[in-house]
Amino acid sequence: MSPAALRLWLIEDNPMFRRTVEQVVRVLPSVTTVETFGSCEEALRRLVAGAAPDTILIDLGLPGMSGIEGIPHFKLQVPAAQILVLTVFEEDEKIFRAICAGASGYLLKSASLQEIAAAVDELRRGGSPMTPRVARRVLEMFTKLAPTQQGYELAPRERNVLELLVQGLTNKEIAERLALSIHTVDTYIRKVYEKLHVNTRSGAVAKAFRERLV
Repeated sequence: MSPAALRLWLIEDNPMFRRTVEQVVRVLPSVTTVETFGSCEEALRRLVAGAAPDTILIDLGLPGMSGIEGIPHFKLQVPAAQILVLTVFEEDEKIFRAICAGASGYLLKSASLQEIAAAVDELRRGGSPMTPRVARRVLEMFTKLAPTQQGYELAPRERNVLELLVQGLTNKEIAERLALSIHTVDTYIRKVYEKLHVNTRSGAVAKAFRERLV
């Protein structure tokens, strides 16, 4: 599916905030369909019915199954879907668990509507949007860990790609920086994921920080 045909799901139990965010993302040029849900269970039933999103915006403090519990279920059933956490929680433990579960970005609800719209677009382009102070906490969190460095047998070009992922470059920007085609960059990224035993960009970046791979 082309980036111009984005199917977006919003999982949020606050009706007023849900309607506000829906109005913002619905007018984005890249978004063609928007579906909203008040719980993970409701969205998972929709998946069983055959629908599948490209992007999921999800709160963490949901009734029933929490967002952190729901993220792995969505990644299991729709591995290619990009998940953006949109929440009030900024505790290290919740940030860490959400990223390790498969979230590609983490935004606080204090973000402006313009920042939410920009985050959706950044996610579509392969980025990992985060509220600045959350990004700082992520860096501090992984820096404080005492890792045992492993090589993971990364080839030199794979290590170059990982370094640029850590810097926050999109696939297109990595291709331009390394003078490669986007297809070749995609191949290198898949190899990096495979060797690091992760499934997402954020997971690769987290492991790179945690184990000081770059």
